[in-house]
Amino acid sequence: MTRPVLASQRAEATREGEGRRWLMLAVLLLGQFMGLLDVFIVNVAMPAIGDDLHASGASLQLVVGGYTAAYAMLLITGARLGTLYGRRRMYLLGVIVFTATSFACGVAPGAGVLIACRFLQGAGAAVMVPQIMSLIQTRFTGPARAKALSAYGVVLSLGSVAGLVIGGLLVSADLFGLTWRPAFLVNVPLGVVLALLVPRLVPADEPSTARRLDVLGLAIAASAAFLIVLPLVLGREEGWPAWNFGCIGAGVVLAGIFIPVERRAAGRGRDPLLDPAVLRNPGIRAGIGALAAMQVGYGGFLFVCTLHLEAGLGDSALRVGLTYLPMAATFGLVGFYWRALPAVTHRVLPPAGLALCAVAYLGISAAVRTGASGGALMWAALALDGVGMGLAVSPLLARSLLHVPLSQAADASGLLTTTMQLGQVLGVAIFGTVFLALRDHAAAHATSAHASASAMATTGHWLALLAAIGVIPAIALARTTRTASP
Repeated sequence: MTRPVLASQRAEATREGEGRRWLMLAVLLLGQFMGLLDVFIVNVAMPAIGDDLHASGASLQLVVGGYTAAYAMLLITGARLGTLYGRRRMYLLGVIVFTATSFACGVAPGAGVLIACRFLQGAGAAVMVPQIMSLIQTRFTGPARAKALSAYGVVLSLGSVAGLVIGGLLVSADLFGLTWRPAFLVNVPLGVVLALLVPRLVPADEPSTARRLDVLGLAIAASAAFLIVLPLVLGREEGWPAWNFGCIGAGVVLAGIFIPVERRAAGRGRDPLLDPAVLRNPGIRAGIGALAAMQVGYGGFLFVCTLHLEAGLGDSALRVGLTYLPMAATFGLVGFYWRALPAVTHRVLPPAGLALCAVAYLGISAAVRTGASGGALMWAALALDGVGMGLAVSPLLARSLLHVPLSQAADASGLLTTTMQLGQVLGVAIFGTVFLALRDHAAAHATSAHASASAMATTGHWLALLAAIGVIPAIALARTTRTASP
């Protein structure tokens, strides 16, 4: 009798362990969903924030870009903190910081406080998000890992759609007369639930000293990024004073010395923030160039198009969120199913995707030129833009890593992810400045709606040009990986 009972107990314990593991996955994916939600939800809430806080265009650029900038610059360091101090501990810390700063954003009395809280919120996300993939990789194996990664991909695909729609609903509902504030406060109950569940459902892991922090590299990279981005954002409103160009020049100099500093750190046996050896792998530089062109355009487009639709045309936040649905839906579907296409076509997908994005931006430009919402042409162009991004982004990531050895995979993945995030920040800074300057210039000769439409149409041409330029490194990547398959 003993053996059957023991076997039954072991089987029950195994089922219970499996159940807890999938509950752990749900806890991890909820954190990923929160981080994604906040990237997209603020785009829809942005005009309402400007009206309520009397925030300038530059302030709105920093509200949107500050989160992404902090997230991008601290992402690799956040991953290493998980290795050094334990992934569960850092995931919980990231959740707590993200939740607390979400509350602070929701009650911010002015634009300056909101911008500061957005930077801190991005730092919390940079500590939280890297632990998710690491925990999936270490806690799941075989078919279970494939299922977990598929669920992770679904969350990534749905996050943008949910952020745009939920943001529109919350702002349009004007709950308790709080207008845009629920867009941030919605994270608070989710974060509290997460903070309570993480210690119960995520197993503790042993810290490791295998990787160390690169404080000097982080300081140089972060300083270079902010010295370049901040003057681009503030320059238009300040009248482009000399200090703007001095800061940009200093940022370029710091960016130039970053690689030699990292190369020296690697030569001395340290752990550089970016291992320069990664850049010697075939295809990685071309992949970075194409990915940067894609993400700069994407970040810039979301910012300027939302301003045009809400502030220029007076559309509601909900209508704007729904306007983006064709783009978000096709982006998610194509990005998830592109591997179903014949393998022989995979290497040409990135240049084809970027070319479609260029056509889509021209279509959007034509749709908005009259000062109306764009109608069927706008929706068709947005859907085409989503298809182009879906064909480009995931294949770019996959094919850029084809020739990267396993020992450098983590560094290469971190570099590509950072490129994506910094690209969006630069897009907000560059195209936001272009759009606002064009709109202000046109406002002297036209109504607000037509000035905004003219600015959006011209910005769309520049977005199309950038996407077309991105086709060049994408073709180079296709040639480099011609004989390989992901």
